[in-house]
Amino acid sequence: MAEELWTRSARELASLIAAKEVSSTEVLDAHLARIESVNPALNAVVRILDDEARTAAGEADRAVAAGEELGPLHGVPISVKDNIDVVGDVSTQGIPMLAEIVATQDAPAVARMRRAGAIPFVRTNMPELGLRVHTVSATYGLTRNPWDPERTAAGSSGGEASAIAAGMSPLGLGNDIGGSLRNPAYACGITSIKPSAQRIPSATTTMPGTPLLAEQLMLVQGVLARHVADVRVGFEAIAGADPRDPYVISAPFDGPSSPKRAALVPEPAGGSTDPAIAAAVRAAGQVLIDAGWQVDEVSPPMLEESYLAWALHMNADLAALRPLLEMALTPESMSFLRFADDAFGELDVAGINAAHQLRLEVATAWAAFMETYPVIIGPTWTQKPFTHGFDITNFESAEAVLEMMRFILPQNVLGIPAVCVPTGVDGGLPTGVQITGRRFREDECLAVGEIIESSMGVLTPIDPR
Repeated sequence: MAEELWTRSARELASLIAAKEVSSTEVLDAHLARIESVNPALNAVVRILDDEARTAAGEADRAVAAGEELGPLHGVPISVKDNIDVVGDVSTQGIPMLAEIVATQDAPAVARMRRAGAIPFVRTNMPELGLRVHTVSATYGLTRNPWDPERTAAGSSGGEASAIAAGMSPLGLGNDIGGSLRNPAYACGITSIKPSAQRIPSATTTMPGTPLLAEQLMLVQGVLARHVADVRVGFEAIAGADPRDPYVISAPFDGPSSPKRAALVPEPAGGSTDPAIAAAVRAAGQVLIDAGWQVDEVSPPMLEESYLAWALHMNADLAALRPLLEMALTPESMSFLRFADDAFGELDVAGINAAHQLRLEVATAWAAFMETYPVIIGPTWTQKPFTHGFDITNFESAEAVLEMMRFILPQNVLGIPAVCVPTGVDGGLPTGVQITGRRFREDECLAVGEIIESSMGVLTPIDPR
């Protein structure tokens, strides 16, 4: 074929397989060869599910030959973050104490990807328990950014983003409680979706215990890819109610039409913003203006209060988990959490109640604002990806990292969706924007993402540099 299979989008691959132009086995082999070629430089893929994937690819090819009904991702290999269960494999989350607990059941998102025809074929790296925005673990080591080996791939789905950006996988599964789908998408120049809370089910057979309150309220499963259309297909494949996660509902994928008005936030309150990143936000806003949208530079209300509400909820969970974390995490990973404690402090019962009241106040204010501006466009991070270890150098550097990721926090604490898309390259590193929408209106975020992508292009796959 004119283009190598590992460069193609997930939808293109599914179409080629369905048309019998290529086999699923050929597509799998192409991605395995790409992994062999570039993963040593990046350490994004940590395990290959070779035997299971080959069996599944053979079955996918048999189904095509037999003329059976095919799913939207039939025969396409996908990657899975190392904290999402794949039956028969471990989900180590980067810590030794989970390294031998084998999943007895697929996570709901994995099961639904299989139902759509996709083939889980690799597991990707993440920081220990996902509690750092830099992907390095005691179990699997450091993941590098394909744009610059000395810069972070971010986290916690950093292995996913690095692998997808480098062409090792066309589409992957990750999750997000504080930007973990969006941070690495931005850092590696790809796209992702953080869906609304209670939109996509989550369940595990490898992690003991029941999730605490902040995780129940703010953690979501999602999809990363190089193209917005692939993210849409993946999102639609995994969304919907499931008895293993009783608060998730089956909401429509499309809603009524809304005014074409967007709020533009190039420099969010609460810290500094790199001029190139602010310029990328304004450039994305101009793309929408050219497409007939009204775009106003106006900030949503109670923005800094939204950061605080996220931090208070998150720190309440982390305080309750502190004895386990002290046993499970390396000193390097614990140091970032201690810096965060110093920044926000721990809560008593009255403080936890006040945090929930603050969350409702902010949500109410944002809901009113988004009646006028259904879409908010701003940065993902307000600074470029940092160098390895910067997040734990000292209190000031950790505080700078928390400051640069401030605009990804409202979406978690409010349970609203966001889509990240790249916008270009500055100084050898990707720039990008985050598109925030109203609850259960992922369709509006994706539609805006496609407008921006059609004008500003797709940056990956790339060879590691």
